Amino acid sequence: MREKAEAMLSAVAQVLDAPERLGMLHAAAPDMAIPDGDFDEIAKLAASLFDAPIALVSLVDREWQWFKAAVGTTETRMPADDSFCVHTIAQAEGGAFLVLDASLHPAFRHEQRVVQPPFLRFYAGASIFLDGQAVGTVCVFDVAPRREVAPKQVEELRRIAGIAASLLKLKEEARRRALKEAALSREEQRLAMALDAANVGSWLWDIRAGTVAGNGAMMRMFGLPAERTVGARAVFSAIHPDDRAPTFSKLRQAMAANEEYDGMFRIGESGRWLLGRGRVHDRDSKGAPLTFLGMTIDVSDQQASVQRTRLLLKELNHRVKNTLAMLQSLARQTLRQTSDPAEFMAAFAGRLQAISEAHGLLSDYEWGTIRLAELISKQLRPYVSDYAEQVELHKDEILLGPDQAVGLGLVLHELATNAVKYGALSVPKGKIVLTARGVVEDGDAVLHLTWTEVGGPPVREPRRRGFGSILIERSLDKIIGSSVKVEYMPAGVTALIRLPL
Repeated sequence: MREKAEAMLSAVAQVLDAPERLGMLHAAAPDMAIPDGDFDEIAKLAASLFDAPIALVSLVDREWQWFKAAVGTTETRMPADDSFCVHTIAQAEGGAFLVLDASLHPAFRHEQRVVQPPFLRFYAGASIFLDGQAVGTVCVFDVAPRREVAPKQVEELRRIAGIAASLLKLKEEARRRALKEAALSREEQRLAMALDAANVGSWLWDIRAGTVAGNGAMMRMFGLPAERTVGARAVFSAIHPDDRAPTFSKLRQAMAANEEYDGMFRIGESGRWLLGRGRVHDRDSKGAPLTFLGMTIDVSDQQASVQRTRLLLKELNHRVKNTLAMLQSLARQTLRQTSDPAEFMAAFAGRLQAISEAHGLLSDYEWGTIRLAELISKQLRPYVSDYAEQVELHKDEILLGPDQAVGLGLVLHELATNAVKYGALSVPKGKIVLTARGVVEDGDAVLHLTWTEVGGPPVREPRRRGFGSILIERSLDKIIGSSVKVEYMPAGVTALIRLPL
């Protein structure tokens, strides 16, 4: 009898300590130590099935048996070493464990709760299985022994344990969904902050519902309440009467021709000028437009002086259109490459921030020229802990125009992002070496910029080119004669950039 008891305890310990079981338990019930009223009815049902004074719905880890619900006791846990339920967990899937008289059982006759109050005698338990792993039990106790248990009662107890398992799964799915929604909400807030920082209003027009959902910047621009969704009539009514019909006509033409809308109009109450751009986002099966996605920028300051506006408006129009087109293209391409909402928000927000940093520098210099060193510093500092140690710059004095700054800024952002994920900036001692030289080719000034990663992990050329790689190669396409070539050398990634100035 003693050998049999020792063999049982050995089998129990092996199952109890199994990493797969413990991993499933902690993933499914990180709050296992907290009683949960949702399981109370399950415990009552088990007690009623056996007409037993004590019933538990419990989860069992390496050291403790935690009571999620209990009938007939105020305790919330007990040591696993003293538990009847660990023997239930050791049964094969679908099995149950019965003790008709604990005072006669080799494994339990000396247990404290058997030889002392409450003098437990009868036990019946069925395991709660999650993906094949026994993480807990539904069980009952009685202080009186029993001669037998009907097979139908055991089968019903297994079903009750299955109900407890289903409830655990539902709670786990709800918890994961809540965490995912919270993460998505945080990313949406970051993206909204980035758009607000760039003073870009974004909006989605639900044509059939007659509503417009916009961010805070858009609502402020139109002088509308802070609510995120308003009637489309309120939005169009906010436009200056002289500009309302032309604006609506342009929108209709863009929808009918499936083309980009872009236009400038004034807000009636404030008189501020806004520049908008957008296009149909989706259509129904008959081709009728359902939603229209757009962005708006306040360009009032550029209208302050007529003479200055004539000189700057053409340039500003060009920059803003390019930026909005780039933002929309980045959003679509990033969404195409990334199915997970959280990953999309992180990737798009980073690229938006890179454009915003370049725009910020250009704005400081009234969209003239900016120094290359300032652009490099602005784009790389967020990715390094010690700029002086991790970025080595050898340069000539180079001035960049707006197109060069925005395009090159996006290239530097993508290279830095890749370096943080896979390259030199993924390790503490890695660094980036940049060499920038201004040369004259056929009478024209050209920038030769070399990006070299050193001290990072060994590099292998990726099998598939992602959107980031495509973006690196194409961010300078607008500048005739420019090129970016990325070489995946074993010692580190090298990028060779040629940029006419």
